Amino acid sequence: QVQLVESGGGLGQAGGSLRLSCAASGNIFRVNAMAWYRQAPGKQRELVAGITSHGYTNYADSVKGRFAISRDNAKNTVYLQMHSLKPEDTAVYYCSAAITVADTLMSAEYWGQGTQVTVSS
Repeated sequence: QVQLVESGGGLGQAGGSLRLSCAASGNIFRVNAMAWYRQAPGKQRELVAGITSHGYTNYADSVKGRFAISRDNAKNTVYLQMHSLKPEDTAVYYCSAAITVADTLMSAEYWGQGTQVTVSS
């Protein structure tokens, strides 16, 4: 069984910073690509940033230059450092990871439970 547990959400101020973390645990053989998504009220879930196992990154245009995704492969953890926060960054943030399970060597995408980020103006 595999779990993704997010932490670090909460209330931030416009122009401020927050850092999200997401740790994968369980019966893991390998963690492949990892990513952060977000879903604002009344909107579809959207990709915020992704990172491959080799560290290649991609970002949504709306967060380029403000957010940075990184990972610690030894800890099976992905981070999202958010700077210059805007009220429109308010959303539930979800991490996802493509994980190869140890006993079957089957790969699947797993999701965290989500963490609320609220940015006040």
